[in-house]
Amino acid sequence: MKKVLGISGVLALALSASGCMTTGTTTDGSSTMSVGTIMMYVGIIVVFFVAMYFIAIRPEKKREKEQQNLLSTLTKGDTVLTNSGFYGTCIDVTEDTVIVEFGNNKNCRIPMQKAAIVQLEHPEGYVPPTPAVTETATEEKKGFFKNILKKKEEEK
Repeated sequence: MKKVLGISGVLALALSASGCMTTGTTTDGSSTMSVGTIMMYVGIIVVFFVAMYFIAIRPEKKREKEQQNLLSTLTKGDTVLTNSGFYGTCIDVTEDTVIVEFGNNKNCRIPMQKAAIVQLEHPEGYVPPTPAVTETATEEKKGFFKNILKKKEEEK
């Protein structure tokens, strides 16, 4: 019967083959590990966790951020693909739910959670909303600072 080694078994085998798991003995017969060996263990553990971050955690967070951006641009009239594989058109969008119309039948309208939407296609002529600063807002800010400067000059 074959013995299957896990990640920890392979790691221990590699360390013992490289001589990192050897211990020294003192004059009284007790065994000791060198500081270099302990640092090697700590280094391997750190490298393992850094690799796990870049392999598992970071891509998942990136995917969740993309999904949030997709759902934030969801508007009435968009064509959506649900996680069950149905294509439909958004009829109404609220904070956490969407009413989707499936097919040509106007009676087939189903409310569902926004999280069930996987893909989004905007209609032709759609311009995505941009967080642009309006000119009036910048003028108000300039006017605000000008008023403060005028008051300070008047006080002098």
